[in-house]
Parts: sequence; structure tokens; C-alpha cells
Amino acid sequence: MKKLLSIVALMFSVILLCSNIIFAQGPKYLSSSEIALGMQKLKVLGTVLYIAAHPDDENTRLLAYLSKEKMYRTGYLSITRGDGGQNLIGDEQGVELGLIRTQELLAARRLDGAEQFFTRAYDFGFSKSTEEAMQIWEKEKILSDVVWVIRNFKPDIIITRFPEDTRAGHGHHSASAVFAREAFIAAADPARFPEQFKYGVQPWQAKRIMWNTFNFGGANTTNENQFKVDVGGYLPLLGRSLGEIAADSRSQHKSQGFGVPSSRGSSYEYFVPVIGDAPVKDLLDGVNTSWEKMEGASGINKSIQDIIQGYSYANPSASVVPLVKLYQDISLLKESTIRNQKLSELASLIEAASGLYLEASTNQPYAVQGDSLKVAVQVNNRSGVQARLIKVGIDYADSLIDRELKNNQNLLLNRSLYVPESKMITQPYWLNEEMKKGSFEVSDQKLIGMPENSPSFDCRFIVEVAGVPITYHKPVLYKHTDPVKGEHFDPVYVVPPVSVNTSPAVILFKKGQQATKNFQLTATAYSNIARSDARLVYRFGKTSESITDTSFRLSKGLSKTFSLPVSGKNMNGMEKDKLMASIEYRNENLNQANYLALAQINYDHIPSVRYFYPDGITILNINLQTAGKKIGYIKGAGDKVPEALEEMGYQVTFLGENDMKLSVLQQYDAIVTGIRAYNIYEWLNTQYEVLMSYVSQGGNLVVQYNTNSFIGPVKARMGPVNFNISRNRVTDENSAVQFLEPSDALLNWPNKISQADFEGWVQERGVYFAEIPGQGVKAILGMRDAGETEDQKGSLIVSQLGKGRFIYTGLVFFRQLPAGVPGAYRLFANLVSNPNTKVNGSTK
Repeated sequence: MKKLLSIVALMFSVILLCSNIIFAQGPKYLSSSEIALGMQKLKVLGTVLYIAAHPDDENTRLLAYLSKEKMYRTGYLSITRGDGGQNLIGDEQGVELGLIRTQELLAARRLDGAEQFFTRAYDFGFSKSTEEAMQIWEKEKILSDVVWVIRNFKPDIIITRFPEDTRAGHGHHSASAVFAREAFIAAADPARFPEQFKYGVQPWQAKRIMWNTFNFGGANTTNENQFKVDVGGYLPLLGRSLGEIAADSRSQHKSQGFGVPSSRGSSYEYFVPVIGDAPVKDLLDGVNTSWEKMEGASGINKSIQDIIQGYSYANPSASVVPLVKLYQDISLLKESTIRNQKLSELASLIEAASGLYLEASTNQPYAVQGDSLKVAVQVNNRSGVQARLIKVGIDYADSLIDRELKNNQNLLLNRSLYVPESKMITQPYWLNEEMKKGSFEVSDQKLIGMPENSPSFDCRFIVEVAGVPITYHKPVLYKHTDPVKGEHFDPVYVVPPVSVNTSPAVILFKKGQQATKNFQLTATAYSNIARSDARLVYRFGKTSESITDTSFRLSKGLSKTFSLPVSGKNMNGMEKDKLMASIEYRNENLNQANYLALAQINYDHIPSVRYFYPDGITILNINLQTAGKKIGYIKGAGDKVPEALEEMGYQVTFLGENDMKLSVLQQYDAIVTGIRAYNIYEWLNTQYEVLMSYVSQGGNLVVQYNTNSFIGPVKARMGPVNFNISRNRVTDENSAVQFLEPSDALLNWPNKISQADFEGWVQERGVYFAEIPGQGVKAILGMRDAGETEDQKGSLIVSQLGKGRFIYTGLVFFRQLPAGVPGAYRLFANLVSNPNTKVNGSTK
């Protein structure tokens, strides 16, 4: 991490780069005891990098131990952002889920004290082999990313969460271990990835690489012959046990349902050496973690110890002068990663001990290209130490202030900043370029590994503390007050003057019907739009229509929605097409941003998330028959299946606990439970009798996948014949499908299902298949992944009860239907079509 150092008459200014700052958060406050802990950490120069595959794979207890008890600089490298997982709190999938899980990881790191890194690998879903993961990710590409992180972070040791074999339980897991081992070697080899050296890194050799063995998921890879460490200690300065800190950290993974209870008392972690000698007393045995290894730093450790001994918990500001002197001394050392890291830590401690408050905020959530942004700067010297504000600069503009900062007096400055039209819109850097199936494309080498973007606007404060100027970097944040939550800070996003969103995501036409449906184009203005030459254009197949509205003038923050017709006859015989929209101006070259829609993700446990994407509507024109009209839907952990049902022509009503009465259920041709519904609703586990009564009297109950795990095990029977839910799945979305019961209604009515209906599926076939109990249950489909010798038969099962039927399916309709997969619509129509109803006016 580069820092600019200028030495003039022994007055130093270090630019404190905040590459890992979580700029979506408000100001960070350190208590007196946390300042003391930070002082102790100044003495320790060890660095540890932990490597695994996904968000939530990391061992938060170990990270907290390494960072807060051993006081090593600690990092977690997650190979992916977790894009391919399931979402327990909403309906976001793919890159949107990856954005959520990125912020959850950053929230976890704020608690356990580690830093966060990523590679460009995309989580494409469950993988059953290391080889598959490596092939899809493009092994050398991701290996270069791991090497890049190692060469930048310079860990003394590397720890992996998983082994390289099948005990890892997931191809991504085992691949992460392979990457770690090979990168351990390659990072030290100047012949490997030499193109990185022009960016300032050098070959780096870590001391050893260890595997952190585990006992979870039914696999115990630990034993008492392994090296072990007690990570259950108590930290008096924080008043907390490591197990309590770790639980808070792990519980940030809310989208995965990973909330865990706090723990106290001894708890051991076990380790096996992979490369390098085995440690005897400490994980960093053989590594000099003191200042003695730094040239010219012989007196640094004593200076730190003197500061610690003279520290006043009641008056931290009394330590500012010796901290600044230490800052000067370390600044004189030879440039190195360790020196720069300790200067960064010192600058933060000086800021905290002196009570300096530095804020740059705006009351605008968006900074619009070609418009202005009003920024309020606030500085307060809350402890009264000797301090002056020398300069304030935002992006390209610097202002000389040179004013004394009086004791506990607010210094307020207002700035109006022009946002050039050329300023890049705020977009997660890994989404700037078109991605591949297994990885993101990032052309800027210096961005690789970063958890998120740098702030859209950077405010530089040059503050002279005890005679020494120090440059602090603070993000310009959107500051607002919620009547319930109080003061809140969010990122400021650079946006174009206008964006275009379309809805719905999918429009479905049944072939042979001359139906016309409406879709919506919504233009949202982020600055005042008053141009008569603006026109809204949509393109659909061979059709290009424009809406020219001379009154198309929008005020900032307002939207205008156009409702327009589209017909299946425009498909020209195609089953699937895409409708795209844009804002265009006559006689001007189109700006790419004119095609982009702004997506918003808002959850209380993470900062607001915004990103741009080319919005469009998937248009389907397929042979589809349906039976019945009314469906009762019990929402699950977040999916878009109800919208798909409505596109098929069904009336969908959401049902809750109070609706679990036979008289209510019998109004519906089918009852459908959303994904993981039995996992997240305790009450659903008590409704077996009424649901079976509904089935026996002619109802049709369709249960989408549930898990039988710690997230929320299914505690009651779901079907007429009891069955267990396994962890079996088929990850190849193109795997062959066998029709085990070709005459069953599910494959014949109201739609005749063929192999063509399993073409074009995305990510995977299915997850959490049923274990077939035998008599009374029919397995409809068989499928397998490459290398498996037998078909898995639990993806779709059916059993009869009285006049009705019960269906359980692990097929991932929650992915296929929003993706507009025609065959998935036809098959799901068969699942929800009750044989006791009519099809298009005629009985079955």
C-alpha cells in the first residue's frame, strides 16, 4: 500500500490510505481500552493470511484470536463472493447476492479485526470436484490473483480452512486449498506472474502453510497429535471472550442464516503443516515478530513500551505527543509494507487519542454527472490537544485553511463540488466489464483483491498534531437521519442524469393466443431534465419503437412511467427474446449510461448497495397449457416464483399461519410452499394434519426444496409417506435427465414434457433432493453429474393421498423461472395443475 512521505525540517506528512475502509459506515470511535489495545498491537509485526472459498467459510474465532489476542495483522482471502449460494433474507441471486455477502463479510471483519480480500472467481454454484472448479474458474487466472494478494499482504504464514481432497465437501473448498498451496510456492518464484512486478510487488516467501482442521458437518479431521491452540481466551481490555466476538462476527452472515450463540471458555483449533516445518509453541514459530528485524528500529519497541506504561485510560490525549514522536521515528525507517502499516495504525491511534473528529458529508445520496455536490466538512478537536487544520481537499480541489483547532469547538466548512460528466459512475469494480461464466473481468491489476471500491469522493484532511502534519483520508458520505434509527451514513453514488428501469422481468405469451400485455418503462431523474429532444427507446427483436414526449421534463428525484403494449406476434416464431430500453438524444452519440438501470439493495445489517446494469425484459412465447386458476403460496426464504405463476395466468394469494384452515385451503387449486419454507417457519411444522386433509380431499400440494441442517431442520413430516431430505444435488445444468415414470401426469399433463424442456437451464439442476423411502412414493426423474455411476432420483417425487397428491421437488425452479427458461415454465405448470381441475375449458 503506497503512502506519500515528505520530510521538511522533521515535519512529516503520511497519507493514510484507506483501501479497506468500509466507506458505507459512519465515523469509527475507539474507546480508551481499544486505544490501549491498539498501542499493544504496535509492538507486533506478524502477519497471517487465512484462505477459503466463500463468505462464511472463515473461522471467525481463529481470526479474532490472531487479530485481537496475538495482535497479528490478519487477513481473510475468500476465493469467491458467494454469488451462487441461496438467500435466506430476500430474493436476490447471483451477483446481487454476491454484493450482499461482500458487505456481510466486511461487517464481520469490523468485529473480528481481520482484513478482507477476494479473487475474481465467481461462485457458480455447488461443485463436486476440484477439477471442475479449476476448469470453470480458469485456474491460472485465479491463481495469479491469490499470488497477487500474497505479494501485497506479505503474510508470514498462510492457513487454509480446507484440505485438497474430498473431505473438503465441495469442489470450491478443495480448490481453495490447492490455490493456497500453489500460490505459497508461486508467490516466491520470480518466474511466476512476473507481469505483477511493474506494480511494485516483489516475490514473497511465507514461512509455512498450515491446514486448520475441523470437526463439523459430520466430518472430524482433528486429532490430539496435531498442533493445537486455545482460541477461547478472555480479553480484559474489551471485556469479552474470543468466542463472544467470533459469534458476533459469524452472525453477520445473515443471508445464509448463520446466526450462532456466543461461547465462553477454552476452545481448541487444530493444525496440520502443508509446507514448511511444523510449529512447536506458536503458529509463527521461527518468525521474528518484533521491531528487531527492522533496520534502524532498535529503539522502537522501548518507545512503544514507554507509551503503554504511561498511558492514562482517563486521559488518552496525554499520550498524543509521544505517539507523534513515535510516528516521526517510524517515518524515518526504510520504506516497507510493515513500516507503512504501522504508520497507518499510529495515525489512527493519534486521531483517536486526541479526540479528533473529521467528517465530510452531504445531504444528497447521489452525485450526478454534470451537476454539483454540496459537501459539509466538520472538524472538532474534542480533547484540546495542540492541533491545526492546514488543508482540506476533495478530489481535485484543495483549500488552504491554516486555522487553529480550539478545544471542543466545531469548525464547519461548506464546499460545492462540480461533478464532471466524465467522472465514472459508481459501479462495483468487478461488474464494470462483461464477466465470464466462472470469473469476473478486472483489467486494472491494482483493483484485484480489494473487497470493494474506494469511495466515490475522497476528502483529505491535513491536520498538524503536536507540530507534525498528518494527512487523513475520509470518504464523503450521505448523512441522513431516520426517525427510528437516528443518524445514518451511506455511500454517495455517482449516477448519470437519468436511468431507465423496465418491468416485469419476464412476460409470457402462450402460443396460439392473440394476447397483448403491457410492460413498464420508468425514467428516473437524478438532476433536472428539461430537454425536448430526449426520447425513450425500446428494442425488441426486429421491432424498434420510440416514445417521443415533448413534455419529457423531469425534476430531480422524480420518475415518469410509460405503460406500453407488447404482443407475442412480434416474436416472429421465436420462443425467447429480450426487450431493452434506453434514453437517447437526437444528434448525439449515445452515452453508455443511458442504457443502464440503477438497482437498489437495502437491508438494515449492511450499508445500502447500488449498482448499474443493462435492464431488460425476457419475452417468452411458448406452448404452455395450465389448469386451475387459484394458487395459495406460502412464502419461503425469498424467491420470484409467485411472479412467474402470475405470468402463467394464475391468481396467487400469499398464505400465513392464520390461513391454515381446511375451509381456506380448499379455495385453491394448488398450495405451493416457497424454498426453505419449512426451515424458516416454525408454525409450518405443526400444520401437517390440515395440509394432508387438504390433499386427501382433492388438493395439490407442491413443496419446493428445504434443507435438513442447522439453518432450520425440518421437524415434522411433509408428505403422506415420510421421507428425509438429503444433501444430494446435481450441479451440471446440462446433465442428462431420465424419465423414470414416463406415463405419470407430471410429465404429460397439461403439457407433454420432453428432453427439450431441460435445455437452457442455468447454474444447476437441483439441490437437497429427497431420499426415496420406497413404497408409496414415485420418483419421476433421474439425473447425475459427471463421474457418478448411478442416477439420483430425488429431484421430483410424488405420492397420492385420497383424491389429491403431494409433490416434493429439489429442482431449482427459483433460478430457472426468473431466468425465463421455457421448459421450466412448462414443467412447473404441470406441478401446480391439479388433475381434478379443467384445462382451458376441458377436463383432463
